[in-house]
Amino acid sequence: MKERTGGALVVLGVILVVVLIAGAILFSWYLAGYNKAVRLEEEAREAWANVDSALQRRMDLIPNLVETVKAYAAHEQELFEHIADARTKYFQAGDVDQKIEAANEVGALLSRLLMLQEQYPELKANQNFLALQDSLEGTENRINVARIRYNYAVKYLNTYAREFFGSFFCKRAGVKPMKPFEAVPEAAQPPRVDFGRDNLSSQ
Repeated sequence: MKERTGGALVVLGVILVVVLIAGAILFSWYLAGYNKAVRLEEEAREAWANVDSALQRRMDLIPNLVETVKAYAAHEQELFEHIADARTKYFQAGDVDQKIEAANEVGALLSRLLMLQEQYPELKANQNFLALQDSLEGTENRINVARIRYNYAVKYLNTYAREFFGSFFCKRAGVKPMKPFEAVPEAAQPPRVDFGRDNLSSQ
């Protein structure tokens, strides 16, 4: 009788150990998947913060650029108003999607503003305008680099969110897919310092 009891206890002990090991493996798997969802979201948010920082710098340059252009092209008031509205829309945006939309709008309008230099030779020779262009060109390059890195981070996040287990973990962690920063055709290229006649005629 004692031998049977002892054998039963051994079996129960083995079963308990197996259950604990299986539970530990399952918990580790769950924790790894959950943490991956959180990590990918944080990386995408951090990448967006870098984009937002570069875009903020662009927004800070715009008022001085507009004021300089106004001195030579005062009748372009409609364009100035559109730029101001788009800039306001960016600062009032409630989420990343709205900021991307506003940023693309600003980029397209900014390209139109810079092309005015071809119509106003005095503007093209203005030292303040040239200095602002140089600053803007550097800012646009930073925006482009940050945008590429952000899109990579979003790609990894969105791919994981579409996977079978990834979708489960993202839902459990409250992680949602994010929108990539795809520039609209007219804002796909950063504003350039020098616009030739060929560029102007292709518009």
